[in-house]
Amino acid sequence: MRAVALIDGEHVPEVVRDALAELPYEWVGAVLVGGTEKLRGRVDYGVPLRTDFGDAELVVDLSDEPVLGPGERFRWASRALAAGLPYVGADFRFDPPRFHDAGVPAIGVVGAGKRVGKTAVAAHLAVLAARDRDVVIVAMGRGGPPEPELVERPPAVEELVELSRSGRHAASDHLELAVVTGLPTVGCRRAGGGLAGRVFVSNVLEGARLAAARGPDLLVVDSSGTAIPPVAVDRRVLVVGPGHSLDAHLDTYRRLVSDLVVSVGAELPGAVPARIRLRPLEPLDGRVAVFTAGPAALDGLEADVVHVSHHLGDRLALAGELERVEADTYLVELKGAAIDLVAEDALARGRRVVLAADDLEGDGLDEALLALIPETARV
Repeated sequence: MRAVALIDGEHVPEVVRDALAELPYEWVGAVLVGGTEKLRGRVDYGVPLRTDFGDAELVVDLSDEPVLGPGERFRWASRALAAGLPYVGADFRFDPPRFHDAGVPAIGVVGAGKRVGKTAVAAHLAVLAARDRDVVIVAMGRGGPPEPELVERPPAVEELVELSRSGRHAASDHLELAVVTGLPTVGCRRAGGGLAGRVFVSNVLEGARLAAARGPDLLVVDSSGTAIPPVAVDRRVLVVGPGHSLDAHLDTYRRLVSDLVVSVGAELPGAVPARIRLRPLEPLDGRVAVFTAGPAALDGLEADVVHVSHHLGDRLALAGELERVEADTYLVELKGAAIDLVAEDALARGRRVVLAADDLEGDGLDEALLALIPETARV
């Protein structure tokens, strides 16, 4: 296998040269990543020095502290993975995620964490593109259905409650996306997620093929947490939130394989800033209790708000709150325990449930997202 080595000047050149000769690779060169302590004049490593990976099939890290610490190694690993190359060290190996073509133009939306506004970005992008295109959304979640599920129309609260009572997760991302966009949505599941976003088990490829069989102009593929769906896309959006760095661990990889970075509720260099505003999908009546899980803003909400909860992802805290809430209407994001706790409590106490959308706004955001649409999907 053709390989390129990462080497440093903290090693005596002879040690590196002998190691290269001993290891079972066809060396296309070595990248000197730093360090000068053991270097004396002109050095010969027995392989050419280079500044890139060339035509290597593998990156082998022969460096060590202090030249390459964990942070620097994650950045080199990210560069290798973004180039489609495995990155191997003495006691570790990272393999690049593999992506499979669904056969239609596609844009992916991935996140640097959970609850950063990723689903809001996917919904906003899909609605923008659907103004003059046939768009289908494919959503991957940790609570998705055992078989890919096509949702043709937005489910009502009563249908979601029945789904929850059957044992299903009734606030899965594909259901939320169907509710807030009104577009056909395919729900999928996944288990596990690697540092670079690869999933252990999923039915996402089957879901993408189900969506592609409809013959849409464009797929919008929504991810789950920091995991990346194994679907090849023409363009990719990375969504980050407050406190996230574009170069923490293997987020460098996510940045390198993305065409646009959207920062929700935060300002980051090189990212398009955006803000989420909560919007009720129906008129609100009487005293209103608001239940959210993320960073949505409530300013501009025309209602008599008597309670605000951000605990849809914390069932114990949410259950305690519900015991104290006195309201006529529950305004609920379709996330976490929105149905099995909040909607069930509302039904038991004769209160109304209104679902909410996370509207996205930001200067230049729409233009940046629309510019990602592949030429093959343009009208």
